[in-house]
Amino acid sequence: MSLALVIGGTRSGKSAHAERLALASGLPVRYVATADGSDPSMARRIAQHVARRPGAWTTVEAGDDLAAAVDAANASCVLVDGLGTWIAGALHRAGAFEGSPDAGVLERVGETVRVEVERLATGSGSLIVVAEEAGNGLLPPDAVSRAWLDLLGEATQRLSDAADSVYLVVAGRSIALTPPAAADANGLRVHGDSEVRPGEADHAVNVLDGGPPQWLRDVLAAALENADRYPDEREACAALAALHGRDPNEIVPTNGAAEALWLLPLALRPRLAACVHPGFTEAEAALHVHGVPVARVLRDPDRAFALDPDAVPADADLVIAGNPASPSGTLDPASALLALRRPGRTVVVDEAFMGLVPGEPGSLAGARLDDVIVVRSLTKALAVPGLRVGYAIAPSPLATKLRAARPPWTANALALAALSAAAAHPAELAAIAERAAAERADLEQRLANIDGLRSWPSAANFCLVEVPDGPAVVAALRAREIAVRPAASFPGLGAGHLRITARDPERNAALADALEEALR
Repeated sequence: MSLALVIGGTRSGKSAHAERLALASGLPVRYVATADGSDPSMARRIAQHVARRPGAWTTVEAGDDLAAAVDAANASCVLVDGLGTWIAGALHRAGAFEGSPDAGVLERVGETVRVEVERLATGSGSLIVVAEEAGNGLLPPDAVSRAWLDLLGEATQRLSDAADSVYLVVAGRSIALTPPAAADANGLRVHGDSEVRPGEADHAVNVLDGGPPQWLRDVLAAALENADRYPDEREACAALAALHGRDPNEIVPTNGAAEALWLLPLALRPRLAACVHPGFTEAEAALHVHGVPVARVLRDPDRAFALDPDAVPADADLVIAGNPASPSGTLDPASALLALRRPGRTVVVDEAFMGLVPGEPGSLAGARLDDVIVVRSLTKALAVPGLRVGYAIAPSPLATKLRAARPPWTANALALAALSAAAAHPAELAAIAERAAAERADLEQRLANIDGLRSWPSAANFCLVEVPDGPAVVAALRAREIAVRPAASFPGLGAGHLRITARDPERNAALADALEEALR
């Protein structure tokens, strides 16, 4: 059972928010309408609601047996809009508005409402209920209005007790009244480092082998002399701006690329976000924690996981896509990313692995676009995951919003020194990218010769493969002291998918031999 309750005043935008939640569910949607269109004004209001709903949604009208209309939906997301209107309808059908109502009539309606609401609260499936916010005005002077208000208030509280999430909508903006969603429960916060045990050959973590290069080690050692003062990011911003052909005020250093993604919901306040999957899941986890509805846009493995801009919901005002994507390693052309742009929408491109692609084809880091944010990381290329070396590149207004949402001194002195040094060593970064590409090409060639394994082209330092029995293969490799990354936690992938990080030819050969044996 998944129950979301959306409350708000008249014309607050609660219905629109509930519709975004339904769209984000990814399920077929059954819209349970509770309003009576016999009144011309109400009919016009209903027509406005119908016009903005996707044509593929099915609509049913609810009578007194509200739960039956909900239960009839199989494998669908059910949206009930709205609870107060349905209670008013139940009172009207019982004749409560005709003259002075009999107390028995109000009691019978009250019992009907309580039974139906209890069925909603304890039912199964995916359910979203819209309800008018009760109790902010004076107590009505007549018995029927008081009965409506009492029943609505009681019903809302009961559904709130049972709901996984409750949203209050004010002036079109939603406020989550429930604690932040447990993103871990959705399997989103799983990372490769948790797959590696001491002594194992590491093909799970997508950081280059060997640790930081010597020139960076020297820079980091010198940076320790500044550990007695607060970090100053101006030098790093200037250096990165020069590297990418941007202005320093368009660079926002962050505690790794992950923090840049976690800043997005707080800084941008999106109404509906679209996450392109399979992809790095921390962005979606952050959106869930901040109560933002998320629509998953799945790449098609039979189309080499290529990005399909038309698959993104038109209503999404924030779209997040990786390039190259993880775990598939898919490199999309810049034109595909630019096709995501729409008026009123911000596009975020996670280029955490772009530094491992020789020449960085398709990068938008140097593009001056008022609606595009690029997130970068040097963690992988410089082999410094412990330093959290990341940054965002954004037009000045968006960069200002990201800084406002960022904790103070979020990038430490060593990370800032690494950013400055990397920007000053473009030739060394290019050589690192060539090394990563060569290691991946070696691994790809070896994987192509293994029967019973499906793989996809990759531009990053890892390959995505599919095997008949993923858990068995992972266990067999672990018995050989080899760690790979099970990829089932990435939306759109299953237990048979594994992400394998490329290493030097000798280690790639050992991995390929063990994998071939595991598949026999």
